[in-house]
Amino acid sequence: MRFRVLGPTRVLLADGRELPVGGPRLRTLLALLLLNAGRIVPAERLIDGLYGEHPPRGPANALQSQVSRLRQALPAEDALVEFHQAGYRLAVDPEDVDAHRFERLAESGRRALAAGDWSHAAAVLREASELWHGPALADVLNAPAQAARLDELRLAAVEDRIEAELALGGHSALVAELRELVVAHPLRERARGQLMRVLSGLGRPAEALAEFEDARRTLAEQLGVDPSVELAAIHLAVLRGEERPATEQALPSQLTTFVGREEELKRVGDLLGERRLVTLTGPGGAGKTRLAIEAAGRAGGEIRFVELAGLTDGSDVPQAVLSALGLRDAGLRAPAEHGRHPTDRLVEALAERRLLLVLDNCEHVVADVARLAARMLSASPSLRVLATSREPLGLAGEALCPLSGLTVPPPDVPALAVDDYAAVRLFAQRAADVVPGFAVTSANAEAVLCICRTLDGLPLAIELAAARLRALPVAEVAARLDDRFRLLSVGSRAAPPRHRTLRAVVEWSWDLLDDDERRLARRLAVFAGGTTLEAAGRVSGLPTAELVDALTGLADKSFVELTGGRYRMLETVRAFCAERLAEAGEAEQLRRAHTAYFLEFAWTAGDHLRGPDQVRWLRRLDAERDNLHTALRRATAAGDTAEAAGLVAALSFYWWLRGMRGEGARLASAVLDLLGTEAPPGLSEEYALCVYNASLGGFGQLSSLGSEQPLLYGLDRLPRQPFLLYLSGISNGPPAGGVEDVDDLMRHLRRLAGPDVWINALGTMGLGSAQMSTGQWERARTSLGVALDGFRGAGDRWGSMITLGALGEVAAWQDDPDTASDLLDEAMGLAEQLGSVVDRADMMRTRGEIRLRAGDLVAAHNDFADALHLAQRSGAPEFVSASRLGLARVAQLRGDLAEARRLCEAALVGGLTGWYVGEATRTEIMLVLAQIAEAEQTSVTVPDQPPSADGA
Repeated sequence: MRFRVLGPTRVLLADGRELPVGGPRLRTLLALLLLNAGRIVPAERLIDGLYGEHPPRGPANALQSQVSRLRQALPAEDALVEFHQAGYRLAVDPEDVDAHRFERLAESGRRALAAGDWSHAAAVLREASELWHGPALADVLNAPAQAARLDELRLAAVEDRIEAELALGGHSALVAELRELVVAHPLRERARGQLMRVLSGLGRPAEALAEFEDARRTLAEQLGVDPSVELAAIHLAVLRGEERPATEQALPSQLTTFVGREEELKRVGDLLGERRLVTLTGPGGAGKTRLAIEAAGRAGGEIRFVELAGLTDGSDVPQAVLSALGLRDAGLRAPAEHGRHPTDRLVEALAERRLLLVLDNCEHVVADVARLAARMLSASPSLRVLATSREPLGLAGEALCPLSGLTVPPPDVPALAVDDYAAVRLFAQRAADVVPGFAVTSANAEAVLCICRTLDGLPLAIELAAARLRALPVAEVAARLDDRFRLLSVGSRAAPPRHRTLRAVVEWSWDLLDDDERRLARRLAVFAGGTTLEAAGRVSGLPTAELVDALTGLADKSFVELTGGRYRMLETVRAFCAERLAEAGEAEQLRRAHTAYFLEFAWTAGDHLRGPDQVRWLRRLDAERDNLHTALRRATAAGDTAEAAGLVAALSFYWWLRGMRGEGARLASAVLDLLGTEAPPGLSEEYALCVYNASLGGFGQLSSLGSEQPLLYGLDRLPRQPFLLYLSGISNGPPAGGVEDVDDLMRHLRRLAGPDVWINALGTMGLGSAQMSTGQWERARTSLGVALDGFRGAGDRWGSMITLGALGEVAAWQDDPDTASDLLDEAMGLAEQLGSVVDRADMMRTRGEIRLRAGDLVAAHNDFADALHLAQRSGAPEFVSASRLGLARVAQLRGDLAEARRLCEAALVGGLTGWYVGEATRTEIMLVLAQIAEAEQTSVTVPDQPPSADGA
């Protein structure tokens, strides 16, 4: 199939026929997915595109409904619309989408134009223009930004093509097209300049000058500005009888392609048009020099490049600039005057000169560069400076463009879509330079991703890793990155010494730090995933004033990054600092301080997860997840039983809310190995939570705790982690005595809980669930209503969500599907607020059950399919199996017994033994398998007449 969005949205089949898509909203959804073909589009972005500022109630459900309609509109056998945890993906080749093909051709044409290959540039750019069939996204709602971007690219491509045809001598044929372009876009100076050059080249200078006057007047009236330097230069060239002004550039030639950095390149270009001093900052190896060269090459006008890395004395900076400008003493006014400084001579030479000066690698002479830049800029109003440095120059009016690593794919991106990310593209291109034919495939994608992520997308590090493929397979390179400084120790012989190895890059930055900054830098290495100012102070043990000064210095020198209130080191920098921490003999002291801080933080956060600040504290826990899990692993490895078990206990509710059952189970299982087969003295609650968490992933043995009742009846106080009560219930199931035993247990809990609203609501919800299991629907609805009031009173969204889901099931069993649907919608809204993927899977599965019971097989199938995707990504094996069971029941009702059997057998694999919910699901699967077997034995096959599911 081919897809069009450059004009009306259309889907064309291989034979040329058009496939009808539907109304405006469905075409909008398709177009938004097509603009990101092969990539995951977040649900929030799709909702915003579909509904703008007025989304419907339950926007996620509305989006899912539109997705279902789109799936029905597209060929079912292709399964093009995929659900993912982060959103939806249209599984089509970007080359089959006209917008993506246009962008590729436009970029190819631009590169050919820059390389002087006029014929190829003109041909490619003409092909790109032919893909347009009207305004971009002509029938798409709420997409003005995307449409404007595509239209801007179209105009730029047209201008590039005209530039190529001008170089080929096609002057007369271009006049009419350029006049039309200027009338349609009177503020585009490039097109106006091209028209002036064409007219001048045809011997019509008066018309060319008239065009300039019209441009000057239009710009003044509409924007209040004068013509650009470039347009003024063309005007001057026409006056002198030249077709085009000569442009002198002096930038280092590059042997490799420029990869990624599209946004940064645009930002630098915009800044150079607005500001006179722009500084690219970032750590060593981030690609500051390469970006500066690329941006300067597109800026136009006279350019001079000054390499400062080789200077050892800041006093040599003015002379380095003089040399780059090609200015000798004899060529300046009064050069031999005694005591005259090179800066004075430089300022004189630049006074009336229009120039972009690129000052590269300023960090080690930053104070001298800053003084010189300030002097030059104040004396020469036509001078612009583009600097690269690991810290800002610190001048008034300086515009900063920070750089870090290239973009790397997030964890849930399919292997075949990873080359959309700049870090992967860079690795693939550099790898192909040393291993001809190298490409990222499904077989090596995981290793490539490991390399790019481990190296933080840092361009130099990625290039050094790719160079290692001369001797090692890509999997070996990935496996050896634990010792990255040894592995990445061979670089280009032509590179400066500080860029030849990864260690040299970081050492260059380390040597620029003062003693206080080095002390803090090595201590920050104990953090994983960054740190807040408070945590840095508590763990490092530094006085506040010293901490703030040192942290500011590290941020200024690109040794740490400050993003969203968190300080983060690149992993390469962190690995280097960890070596310095060990050398200083501080590693164990800092490890203990880190563990103590995050154990306290985990308990504090856990207390807030049961109240109105639940969402805010979930986000805080998300931000510290790497630190929390690192602290837990370190405590386990060190044999610190109390700290390790305490972290498992404190994090149990968080793991559940975030659907991190698999990872939580593995961490808890490792702590169980440390604790042994019985609870150590004083750690009975922690031990129980380790067992419960481990059992969720099939690791722990619930039998080691005995039965549920003795454990809960044995409590003489409320557990520090009240979520223990819920885990024990879903792990062991209801007491053997049924509702009566639950009532008895409730009385015991109320004596312990007293006025605790959350625990009382949890117990009442458990009572309602027990009543549901025995078919006491009215009593269950009453109990669940009381529980819902309690959770709402406590401000707990999770408890409210779970209870609403249960009430929805009660309503469905009482033949009230409308109420059930409303309750499920409200529950799913709360799940979205919490970002709880596993609970969204549960709610989706429950809604599928309700729709299945109502006979809507299509909607039920879609719900079960979406629930399966969510459950697989959240590590919830019981919901994976339950979703497959739901799909099996749909297939059974449709008469597809083979598919139903296959799904049931798949549902039996993994995670269904050792705890109550899993065992209950297993029992249901076995029952359906028995029904399938009976149907297979008794069914009579009628040719071409499959069993009907009508009325099911």
